Amino acid sequence: MFNNDNDILYYKGMSMIKRLYKQLYNAFGPQHWWPAETSFEVVVGAILTQNTSWKNVEKAIECLKERKLLDVDAMYKTKLKIIKECVKPAGFYNQKAERLKLFVEHVVKNYDGNLNEMLEKDVEELRKELLSLKGIGKETADSILLYAANKPVFVIDAYTKRICKRMGISQSDDYEELRALFEKNLNPEQYNEMHALLVELAKRYCKKKPLCDICVVSKLCKKQVI
Repeated sequence: MFNNDNDILYYKGMSMIKRLYKQLYNAFGPQHWWPAETSFEVVVGAILTQNTSWKNVEKAIECLKERKLLDVDAMYKTKLKIIKECVKPAGFYNQKAERLKLFVEHVVKNYDGNLNEMLEKDVEELRKELLSLKGIGKETADSILLYAANKPVFVIDAYTKRICKRMGISQSDDYEELRALFEKNLNPEQYNEMHALLVELAKRYCKKKPLCDICVVSKLCKKQVI
């Protein structure tokens, strides 16, 4: 069945992911993630959360809501300076404001401002389109696909990579390799929940300095502290 050592590790990883999902779900329950009222709010959050904490993103989103800018057309018509002021709490605000502006310009010019029309496209075609936009990498694109467009795509982030290495699931840093591993071991309807559960695990226990002694999945973990 196994051709080499890598295959053995791969198939061990399969069963580990399923067991991990079950234990995390039992421990934490449903996460109801991504917290947003509209698809556009998900997109905005996915762009703003790059290199910052969600608490900072929430402050920026609240400002955008107060200014009534969580709308494609409204943001498109708003001066970049005002967007920068709102997203300042999320850090790198010059870059992030420009990326938001470029995104809404793309939607207006190509879809007459109809974000839903864009999000209804085929998953591979939409992913390619998102990745072609300045400032949108694989994690951001897949977050938009999964949470805004409801497409069956698993999101890989720094938390996931850390947990995979420590638990002995995979030592790879390759985004596509890890995405394929999770997608082969979970049902599409579990992608959303598993990603959120991994984030919660990293925030509570699998921190940079891990709390292994009290971790809810300690018995599964290889404890390869990195």
